[in-house]
Amino acid sequence: MPNSIQKSLRKYFIMGSQNCTRNPVEILEAAVEAGVTAFQFREKGANSLTGGAKIELGKQLRAVCRNAGIPFIINDDVELVHLLDADGIHVGQDDQSVEDLRRSFPNKWIGLSISTANELRNSPLTSIDYIGAGPIFPTTTKTDAKAAVGLEWISTLRKQFPNLPIVGIGGITTKNAASVLEAGADGVSVISAIARAKDIDLAVKLL
Repeated sequence: MPNSIQKSLRKYFIMGSQNCTRNPVEILEAAVEAGVTAFQFREKGANSLTGGAKIELGKQLRAVCRNAGIPFIINDDVELVHLLDADGIHVGQDDQSVEDLRRSFPNKWIGLSISTANELRNSPLTSIDYIGAGPIFPTTTKTDAKAAVGLEWISTLRKQFPNLPIVGIGGITTKNAASVLEAGADGVSVISAIARAKDIDLAVKLL
């Protein structure tokens, strides 16, 4: 796994089968070929796989990441982290506490979504490796997404924590990705911008 979290966050692709109109494995292979730097398996929500089918897809996606030498992160599923030997786990504010996760996974990457100053105050930053900041822009991919917090949230976090790895999330497209980086993020995380792209190679390059 790459040493630099900042570098790995640069083009961070998040996907589950529910986000795809064709084979997710083929989409990830194309995205990796195009230059994504990390991948998060997020099999969640309407039309997502469960049980054995979810694990099987996870194994295939895990293999793609391993072959490419990029981090394979699981979204909020401790059991899957063990089953797939993931490199890390990403959780939201209402998921398992990152302090518990750090005790369980002393050597894996832990990412935490933080949207507000209040959440920031209540988040044990010493237990995490990076912040998922957002949603920066309005997003339609997640039905339970919070209100957009804007680029200012990235700038605020960067001023307070000059060295903490930050990835922007939420509503990021090839057209607005540069503004997220300019605001101070180490990278951008996207779902639809790659999963639904007509030309994945071009989309990744524009991010």
